[in-house]
This record gives sequence, C-alpha cells and structure tokens, in this order.
Amino acid sequence: FLETTAYFCMKPKMGEKEVSPHSFFSIWHEFSSDFKDFWKKENKLILQERVKEAEEVCRQKKGKSLYNTRPKHDSGIVRKICSNV
Repeated sequence: FLETTAYFCMKPKMGEKEVSPHSFFSIWHEFSSDFKDFWKKENKLILQERVKEAEEVCRQKKGKSLYNTRPKHDSGIVRKICSNV
C-alpha cells in the first residue's frame, strides 16, 4: 500500500503521519466512477456515429439499383385490347 501511495505521489493530510487507506481509496473511488461515466458517454457517442454511418450506407445502396429496368411498352394483345375499347 505504501509503495502504491508513493507511486501516485500521495501525501498525508495535515496532522497525519501517513496516508490512510480511507483517504486514498476515497479519491480513487471518485476517479474511477468519473472515468466510468465518461467511458459510457464516449461509447454511446461512438455507437451513434456508427449507426448514422451505417444508415447512410444503406441509403446510398438503396438509391443505386442493383438491376436496370426498362419501361413497359404496350405490345401484342394488350395493345389490341386497349385500342379496341
């Protein structure tokens, strides 16, 4: 524990000789909970960006037709029937 507090340059509070585990872990808990909240928000933003990109790709693919169609011309029996009516 003492090596860890020395690594993070923790100094004891006024009136204390050593860093207490309570003071160290209370700071660590605040840091880790803030980090978790920011992590979740960042992941949510990244997911929203990816969804928008995927939707754009789908729109572009739907816009392009995979096959060509020609307009239907009246010919043969259909033309004869419609012109007689």
